Amino acid sequence: MQMIQIEVPEEIFLSLKETPEEFTQEVRMAAAAKLYEMGKMSSGHAAEFAGLSRIQFLQNMGYYGVSIFDMTDKELDQDLQVARDTISSQ
Repeated sequence: MQMIQIEVPEEIFLSLKETPEEFTQEVRMAAAAKLYEMGKMSSGHAAEFAGLSRIQFLQNMGYYGVSIFDMTDKELDQDLQVARDTISSQ
């Protein structure tokens, strides 16, 4: 896995009242949401990048103002199968 680094002024953490770890997760999620919205990442890859399951990632898209209904038929079928599997295992 590749690593990228960005410099963030300490004041950012203070003004947001976030730890560097919390800020890192927020940046990853925001970047994943934007890349998904732009069609540069599938929801599965964006979820992986954000460190979430695909379902969790898609559930968070409303917070970022991103519609999840730009999904392909294959992605919708996969989500439906996950939902069926979840229901049948309960």
